Amino acid sequence: MSQAEADTDREERKSGDQEERATAPDGLWAELRAAVTPRMAAMIAGALLLQLGFVLSYVGAFHHPEPHRVPITVVAPQQSARQVVQKINAIPDQPLKATAAADEKAARALLRDGGTSGALIVSPQSRNDRLLVAGAGGASTASAVESVVTQAERSQQRTVTVTDAVPAQPGDARGLSSFYLVVGWTVGGYLFAALLGVSKGARPSSVRRAGARLLAAVPYAVLSGLGGAAIVGPVLGALDDHFLALSAVGALVVFGAAAVTIAFQVLFGVLGIGVTVLLFVVLGNPSAGGAYGTDLLPPFWRAIGPALPNGAATHAVRHLVYFSGHGIAVNLAVLVAYALGGVLATLAAATLTHRRMSPELDPAGARG
Repeated sequence: MSQAEADTDREERKSGDQEERATAPDGLWAELRAAVTPRMAAMIAGALLLQLGFVLSYVGAFHHPEPHRVPITVVAPQQSARQVVQKINAIPDQPLKATAAADEKAARALLRDGGTSGALIVSPQSRNDRLLVAGAGGASTASAVESVVTQAERSQQRTVTVTDAVPAQPGDARGLSSFYLVVGWTVGGYLFAALLGVSKGARPSSVRRAGARLLAAVPYAVLSGLGGAAIVGPVLGALDDHFLALSAVGALVVFGAAAVTIAFQVLFGVLGIGVTVLLFVVLGNPSAGGAYGTDLLPPFWRAIGPALPNGAATHAVRHLVYFSGHGIAVNLAVLVAYALGGVLATLAAATLTHRRMSPELDPAGARG
């Protein structure tokens, strides 16, 4: 073997030894430790907890829906109305909360205004009564009222005929369009803010730039509100009419979601996006009264639903379209509170962050 061949063979063996050492367990572990920094490990742990929270929240809310004190109205002769109300309210676990109405006209008015989920019209001349429900308020709630009343009537050797007195529009299957419209608006709002954070940095470098992000969310929110209302109305015919009112609600929902997300990013950096997902997706969607009415959810989700933007907006949209806007003042107040709170928290957090910045740092030269 020539000297050149010997040198080549020696170099190949040396290279092979180096590759073997690089692929050894210690080498892989060192590379893994270098790749997964403590900060990255914390973010991965947070993502895992968020994922498990998603499963827990959705399955926990939907795995066993049961009605709880769903309001219904009873119309019966004066001498028996009180007795009927007492029997309904005495049903174990209190699935319904019955009150008496003076007559059928009054009961129908409550049903049209969303003040009750059902109206039981008791007929003293026969053993068959009538139940009026409002499918537009959510098919799950209407079905639950029908099921409970049917069983109660059967226990009294009576029957009941069910009529949907406030049906959902033909394009609004099971009354779910309002919920999915709100989901789209909410997702759009926090995605807009998240994209700004990814492209410009989670934390704005100055108060002025934080304000600029909030201002940029305004036209986006207006366009989102108009676009969503157009899709569910003229385009698909799911929620016809009330175009301008729906657009206004949509703009408020989108801006509120964006403002809250921007605030969380200023406060927590990149982790703020995870906090946003926790609020709007993990907690907000299952408690919004979409797939199942709020009165059918377990206590935790039933309690938080009206206080979160998803639930407030879903109720507001549904009542705008089907119940003449009755009872939405509180919902609008919740949405305004989130939008205003997001703005104030963003500006306050940005101000504090800016004050802590090094005097040598020129905010005008930093990323916005």
